[in-house]
Amino acid sequence: MKLYYNRTKIVATMGPASAPKDILLSMVKAGVNVCRLNFSHGKTEDHKKVIETIREINEQYKTNVAILADLQGPKIRIGLVKDGGIHLINGTRINITTNECIGDDNQIYITYETFPQDVKTNEIILLDDGKIQMRVLETNRKDTVICEVLHGGILTSRKGVNLPNTKVSIPSLTEEDLVNLHFALDNDVEWIGLSFVRDAGDITELKRVINSRNSAARVIAKIEKPEAIDNIDAIIAATDGVMVARGDLGVEMPLEQVPLLQKMIARKCRAASKPVIVATQMLESMITTPRPTRAEVNDVANSVLDGADAVMLSGETSVGEFPLIVIETMAKIVRDVEEFGYPFNTTQKQDNLDTNSPNYLSDAVCGSAVYLAEHTNAVGIVAMTTSGYTAFEISSYRPKASTYIFTSNRQLLNALSLVWGVRAFYYDQLESTDKTISDVNGMLKTEKLIQSGDVVINTASVPIVTQGKTNMLKVSVVE
Repeated sequence: MKLYYNRTKIVATMGPASAPKDILLSMVKAGVNVCRLNFSHGKTEDHKKVIETIREINEQYKTNVAILADLQGPKIRIGLVKDGGIHLINGTRINITTNECIGDDNQIYITYETFPQDVKTNEIILLDDGKIQMRVLETNRKDTVICEVLHGGILTSRKGVNLPNTKVSIPSLTEEDLVNLHFALDNDVEWIGLSFVRDAGDITELKRVINSRNSAARVIAKIEKPEAIDNIDAIIAATDGVMVARGDLGVEMPLEQVPLLQKMIARKCRAASKPVIVATQMLESMITTPRPTRAEVNDVANSVLDGADAVMLSGETSVGEFPLIVIETMAKIVRDVEEFGYPFNTTQKQDNLDTNSPNYLSDAVCGSAVYLAEHTNAVGIVAMTTSGYTAFEISSYRPKASTYIFTSNRQLLNALSLVWGVRAFYYDQLESTDKTISDVNGMLKTEKLIQSGDVVINTASVPIVTQGKTNMLKVSVVE
């Protein structure tokens, strides 16, 4: 099957528009690397069918499409309101109560039980993605908060609530999240997205549950709260990957700060060898039209130039009218940017390696592989790994040479589909270093990815059966 192999990966959210096998297969052919299951929407049986379809495509067409299970997290919402919507007028007062009721001009219900205890006077409350804004006047610290409407409008049922100034006491993993998490782990998904991360402890708790299930699933920390920005270094250190979730982040923080935060997070993730996804409204207009706006094209292009491992689509592929055209459009943007210019400095990270790191020697070998590849005009860096560490490390340099990873870990084959520039292959014939290098180079030649006379850089462990110790590299000329 002919596939487009982009370096910056494409994450597509699954939904009614993309669930049929023929449509999903066409999207994979066009460039989808990771399928996102959004547990904020859909039923378990729907997600199960999508998982089965992805596995069928991987098996039948020898693809490595990964699955990202995105947990909803402690999403705060208002309850039902009368007449389908109420008109909130600037300057008026309204009560927000934790006692369930049908909302009207006087009071509305909130799903956040400890809201009156957590909120403070003069803090801002945002409803419906910030379209409606209120200010806290008073709280009885029991069940009711009195607010003033600063910017009103029509408020409809079940809209989301953002509290940019409030220290929220809700646990990062809700009971519903735990149910969905166990479902995802039962189905061996490769990545778990954790919403509304506040600090590294949220990641640690999720990993504790994953480890208790003896699962190899990796964690994506979704950055969408000011607290996460304050704790970003610790969060990056604790997690396996990061998502710049610009939707809620742009509501809870000044919009003009989001582009710079995106660049900062991408830079820190590359330095830490952690993949980073840029998400939300990338091609939003294509939900209903077959052509993006110029601003959207610029947004995708700039995310690629920022060094994102992946760019993500949400409603565009889950409920949009043109899911295949969206993927084709995004793949073209990614391809043109990658072919036009190369903004990454592959030596900067090598100059700043941590000599006190327990992985310093392996890191130095990986950095040297990228350096050699650049200075020998190698067409590829070919690495062996079991844990995936070498793949993440080499990718973080954003090498010009293609990155080919060979592993006997089948779960890792799919997981690496999220990582910039990496193409993974299954190989388990670990007899000797020379035999392994000959085998993997031969496989790449058979796949017509390299040819006679090409230079490739091979990395591995010596002895070859050693795991977690990349300590050898070789400059090979393909015979």
